[in-house]
Amino acid sequence: MNYIPNILFAVALALGIGYFVKNVKKLVRNIKLGQDVDVSDHKDQRWQNMIRIALGQGKMVRRPVAGILHIIVYVGFIIINIEVLEIILDGLTGKHRLFSFMGGFYGFLIGSFEILAFLVFVSVVIFWIRRNIMKLQRFWKPEMTSWPKNDANFILYFEMVLMTLFLVMNATDIHFQEMHSGNVISQFIAPLFSGASEGTLHVIERSAWWLHILGILVFLNYLYFSKHLHILLAFPNTYFGKVKPKGAFNNVEAVTAEVKMMMDPDADPYAMPEEGADEEVPAKFGASDVQDLSWVQLLNAYTCTECGRCTSECPANLTGKKLSPRKIMMDTRDRLEEVGKNIDANNGEFKDDGKQLLGDYISHEEIWACTTCNACVEACPVSIDPLSIILEMRRYLVMEQSAAPMELNNMMSNIENNGAPWPYNQMDRLNWVDEN
Repeated sequence: MNYIPNILFAVALALGIGYFVKNVKKLVRNIKLGQDVDVSDHKDQRWQNMIRIALGQGKMVRRPVAGILHIIVYVGFIIINIEVLEIILDGLTGKHRLFSFMGGFYGFLIGSFEILAFLVFVSVVIFWIRRNIMKLQRFWKPEMTSWPKNDANFILYFEMVLMTLFLVMNATDIHFQEMHSGNVISQFIAPLFSGASEGTLHVIERSAWWLHILGILVFLNYLYFSKHLHILLAFPNTYFGKVKPKGAFNNVEAVTAEVKMMMDPDADPYAMPEEGADEEVPAKFGASDVQDLSWVQLLNAYTCTECGRCTSECPANLTGKKLSPRKIMMDTRDRLEEVGKNIDANNGEFKDDGKQLLGDYISHEEIWACTTCNACVEACPVSIDPLSIILEMRRYLVMEQSAAPMELNNMMSNIENNGAPWPYNQMDRLNWVDEN
């Protein structure tokens, strides 16, 4: 009978980790639906970006209040969960505070964890107030309703409860309180249970212990369905993020080769390709659905924190246009999830559902509202690039559908016919000189 709690713990741990691994495999599968892209360049810069942006939170502190609070939550939550190792070992072996043999150092560690837990709790409360009472504008855009709004609050409640359970667990642990070491915060909570018997305290402590570890396993598996997936994906996303100049346009090789041939005075435009020549022509120019995007862009979509910094910096959105870079990423992720479920329901094969990202999720109006200023890319704290997705869908509309706005079509026709954006023949361009 003494081993039943250990067996139950091992089963809960196996189920929690097993479901997490299953979701990770599904996540990787969905991301790999994207087109291949070479990201083997600039390795030193990529490592620097990951360390500075993901690990060092370099872009978060550009907004000091939110940035500092996020660092507290980020550092505190990660460090506090080091104690999960002790909880797991205790649960599997039937021991209690297995690492307490370290004496004063153990007290220092738990004391540090308690201080961080308190700071995390305070920071999360402030986040909740900013989102729900102060109602900062970027949290109340049209796309932040229903699930996105509730998801953000669920995460905050999760963190409040986990930090509270950690402190209650320590406050009701009689032997830990008798150590007078490490109970930096819990010593102030312990008096709340002063009237309880030793048996009652033991039940409360064990209940808090079980709820804490089960809560962590639930939270771990909730990440896949939540915007907080960036906790795991921020590191690879910043590593694989764009390292070329932000204004650099991603050219299509087939088009580049065609232009080079047109500019070569010795080239024969009617010549057949040499036998055996490997000329790769894309099946589709640009992107109309998630499978047409690169796997890095799909990774971007899953990494989106929905913080809204991109949208709050977007000049098109600020002037009342329909475009929201955050919505672009959320729509991409939602469509990718829909495609993934389609594959799951059809034994690993995608069956046409009559939908696509462009049109059913993202409208033409949104695509053409973008000024391509890169403000959204610069603002993102985890190196997400909404502009690259917008440009790929524009490319599809222009090169596959000839569906550019009339003004753009006129300009391109003028360039083709007159060598300039203006509707004047090359011979007539300098006529204005004679008029003066």
